[in-house]
Amino acid sequence: MSLPLGFRELGQVDYQPIWHAMQRFTDTRGVDTPDEIWLLEHSPVFTQGQAGKAEHVLFAGDIPVVQVDRGGQVTYHGPGQLVAYLLLDIRRSGMGVRDLVSRIERSLIDLLASYGVKAAAKPDAPGVYVDGAKIASLGLRIRNGRSFHGLALNVDMDLQPFQRINPCGYAGMAMTQLADQATESVTIAQVSARLREQLVKHLDYAQQQNLAGKVSD
Repeated sequence: MSLPLGFRELGQVDYQPIWHAMQRFTDTRGVDTPDEIWLLEHSPVFTQGQAGKAEHVLFAGDIPVVQVDRGGQVTYHGPGQLVAYLLLDIRRSGMGVRDLVSRIERSLIDLLASYGVKAAAKPDAPGVYVDGAKIASLGLRIRNGRSFHGLALNVDMDLQPFQRINPCGYAGMAMTQLADQATESVTIAQVSARLREQLVKHLDYAQQQNLAGKVSD
């Protein structure tokens, strides 16, 4: 696409202010507003999708549970997990929702391949898996032809909180992370840079652009 894809690196941030900032960005953007992707880590939080069932939260403990407006069931976000929020005008680009999901999954699969990790998508369970264990989750919302929310890639984190839920609504789903699978050491900054390259390629943008880190909360 002729407009550049803008990236904001936001560091570690609380969930709710970023969620509300995504909503505002989506609701106030114009027909010529460039697309953005926000890259960040979250403080520990469980998020429950629109159709989420309470029984999939087994024991939240001291981790807050936030009911949100994306698709899917419950998932966990925490430090060491790379989150990318995709604020895209898919109507303008001519992408359908299934096509967008497939492009995101291919971006993650190619990223993981660059670390020597063979991953795959599942047609009946959006996300990316390594030997049946989930390494990346997807959850999107489309409003007026614009997407928000996005993906979460487990890089080098404490996976224990996933045991307090049925991840994405699947009891006993095994979870894994890049640090346990890669043939080299990994850092969030390095993985973020490689993810940016893959998203620009698979979403068919001509170039990427660095944007100021902060968003209004």
